[in-house]
Amino acid sequence: MTDIDQAKQAVREQVWRRLIDGGGAPADSYGKIPGFYGSEATAEQLATLDEWRRAGTVKANPDWAQLPVRVRALKDGKRVYMAVPRMASPQPFYLLDPKALTISPEEAADKKGAAQVARRVGVEEVEPIDIVVCGSVAVNRSGARIGKGAGYSDLEVALLIEAGLVTEKTVIVAPVHELQVIENDIPETEHDFSVDYIVTPGEVIACPNRRRPRGLVWDDLTPEKIAAIPVLAQRKPA
Repeated sequence: MTDIDQAKQAVREQVWRRLIDGGGAPADSYGKIPGFYGSEATAEQLATLDEWRRAGTVKANPDWAQLPVRVRALKDGKRVYMAVPRMASPQPFYLLDPKALTISPEEAADKKGAAQVARRVGVEEVEPIDIVVCGSVAVNRSGARIGKGAGYSDLEVALLIEAGLVTEKTVIVAPVHELQVIENDIPETEHDFSVDYIVTPGEVIACPNRRRPRGLVWDDLTPEKIAAIPVLAQRKPA
């Protein structure tokens, strides 16, 4: 691990313990994107944003903590692109179209339901994204964030940036528990992106320091990582 990797992991360890010991999430949230208590309220807070009301397309991670946001998006008539877990498909996104659902939004927005009824789509089939909902372990008020360390959110956003689907008009939000919002600096590298809003059960925090990569940072990817993710293997520069 590099010094930055070690520093990021130290932040994760601190926040997982703080969140679980503080009663913000069950003990099995350790090592994961935390399934925090109050996630339904974050969906309600997010829905108060003008950017949410205007949005037609939402890209979301598949974690349990963001399930209420995915459900709310479908109920509000928004198309949802949900990442296939671990990007383990040449078509790395599920398309959930509220106009075409044959099951309830609650069922469709769940990972198992999406796998049954959603169509998998490649990057070239995705429409421009209005809002990105990203799972996070820790965030600070400047907008820096880190996930659990697997790097899938960074890769998904980078792919969509390269395709011109995540642009300066796209809003990135992190729904989290308030115990996940820290005052410390969060280490950042070239491939990291920041969030425009942090949404907790009790408030919406606007973040001032927008930071986005230009696209995929191949030097940060190991051969093993590239080989394990079909959409990266297809795009790897010669």
